[in-house]
Amino acid sequence: MEIRNTQRHNSPPTVVDLYCGAGGLSWGFKKAGFKFLLSIDHNKAAIETYRSNLCHDAMCGEISESTKLPYADVIIGGPPCQGFSSAGLRRSDDHRNSLVGIFAELIAEHKPRAFVFENVEGFLSVNGGKRILDLLCPLIAAGYRIHLKKINAANYGVPQHRKRVIAIGGLGWDPTFPAATHMAFGAPGASRTLRHLPPAPTLNDAFTGLSVPTMEHPGIPRGHYVKPISKDDLERIKKLKPGQTMRDLPEELWHQSYTRRAYRRVMDGTPSERRGGAPAGLRRLRYDEPCKAITSGAISEFVHPIEDRFLTLRECARVQTFPDRFIFSGNASEQIVQIGNAVPPLLAEQIARTLYKDIISEQHANSKGDLLTFIPTLSNGHSPALDQAITLVKKTFSTYPTKTEQLALWD
Repeated sequence: MEIRNTQRHNSPPTVVDLYCGAGGLSWGFKKAGFKFLLSIDHNKAAIETYRSNLCHDAMCGEISESTKLPYADVIIGGPPCQGFSSAGLRRSDDHRNSLVGIFAELIAEHKPRAFVFENVEGFLSVNGGKRILDLLCPLIAAGYRIHLKKINAANYGVPQHRKRVIAIGGLGWDPTFPAATHMAFGAPGASRTLRHLPPAPTLNDAFTGLSVPTMEHPGIPRGHYVKPISKDDLERIKKLKPGQTMRDLPEELWHQSYTRRAYRRVMDGTPSERRGGAPAGLRRLRYDEPCKAITSGAISEFVHPIEDRFLTLRECARVQTFPDRFIFSGNASEQIVQIGNAVPPLLAEQIARTLYKDIISEQHANSKGDLLTFIPTLSNGHSPALDQAITLVKKTFSTYPTKTEQLALWD
């Protein structure tokens, strides 16, 4: 297998970002020194944000199997995740799920030296694990050697428990999966591994230096303003102590939607087609722990640790490790979607810097494609849906580490 190399005279490796969103993944790759050739997304507000902050153009449009891409050393991307996410409608027939297959086919066709894939943890178990095969089968057949792991962004210095699936592949060579830099804590099972590392940053660390938010748009820094709070929500908020959620309130204060969701049973531990995950409703955060995962609902569900208000857009962006100079376009609803969907730039940068070292090391292996590591969880217990997915991967590919090997790979 001949591995093409576009680098000449110490020129930086090139990259294409598919489903680029507001640019969190691109921001990290840019800071690591990559040169961008093309970025694409269908969301107009996100593309406006991208263009304003990344200093190179991005295309607004749909991505299909016929999309023509320039040759780049690396293709990166996170196909829209709402079809998999437990925070939304978890439907195996959601058309957005097929974008994973399109992403894989485009890489297999254009054959960059490496690729990076990011998605929500629900990607692993939806549809019996068949979406994993949608990603892996075309790429391994094309010669890619792949690590696929579920990680917690807190293990990479992000002040947030954000579990995501990362796949990194090299065309005929073994890429390096970035080493964790921090021990996560403050969530069930988070501190089981990597205890020799420093603790992850806390919410207090993320908010350090922010002034009191303004009462009006746009805020200083931009996005740091308080949205109006209803009388009922204010009553609920005042009764919440740090770490408490809606379930800790008297039932007469529960939202109607929360009441419906709280009593709906899910037999196998995964959300049904019309229900999100185990509901928290309102949640007052803790200053002394990493934040819960920022989603598009954060500005109407996440309560400040000591102030009786919801988080501001800028606070959410801080948790996601966007710098204050990064400005989001669109209205508040469009902005929080962009923030919640983004790859934390700090996590992206660590992935990119590790891959940069691999790319410039002139890999010339002729190995066939393979699944090098597959770590869907470090938990002792699996839902039936995840068990089904693991079984499918075991049947399809030869590589699957034991629990001891999984822990060793992390520690």
